[in-house]
Amino acid sequence: MSEEAIDTNTVELATELTIAWLSNPNTRASGEDVPAFLKKMHEAVAGLSTEAESVSAPEAAAEYVPAVSVRKSLASKDFIISMIDGKQYKTLRRHLAGQGLTPAEYRQRYGLKPDYPMVAESYSEARRAMAKKIGLGRKPGMKRKAEAESAPSGRGRRKGAPQAEG
Repeated sequence: MSEEAIDTNTVELATELTIAWLSNPNTRASGEDVPAFLKKMHEAVAGLSTEAESVSAPEAAAEYVPAVSVRKSLASKDFIISMIDGKQYKTLRRHLAGQGLTPAEYRQRYGLKPDYPMVAESYSEARRAMAKKIGLGRKPGMKRKAEAESAPSGRGRRKGAPQAEG
C-alpha cells in the first residue's frame, strides 16, 4: 500500500472513532477538546497499523515441529504423548486448553486426521465401563425391564424349597 492510502485510511478511522466518542451521551466535551482527541486517535490508529504490518509477517512463517511422531504419540494404550511437549497424558483436552488450543486447532497445527484421539484408549474404556455400571445412557424404563428379565420367576419361592402343607 502507498503511504498516502495508509495515511488517508488512518485519518478516516480516527474521524470515525471521534464521531463515535462524541455521539456517546455520557461524553461531556467542549469544542476545544475535539481536535486534541482527534489527534490522539490518529496517532493511536497510525501506531496500530505500523505494528500490525511488522507483526503479521513473522507470525505467518511460524512452523510447528512436533516433539514426537504421530505413530509414537499413539504407541501405548495407556496414554497419548503430546506433540507439543512430548509428555504423556491420559487425556489431551486439559493440556491443550492450557496451551490455548482446541482439539481441532491441535490437529490442524500438526497435520493430524480428524479422527486422531484426544483420550487414551484404556482411559476411555475405563470411563465407558464406569458409565455403563451406573446406568448412564439408558432410557428411564430400561433398568426395570432388564432387572425383571434377569430376576427368577416364581412368587417368592425358591427352587427346591419345601412347600408348606396346609
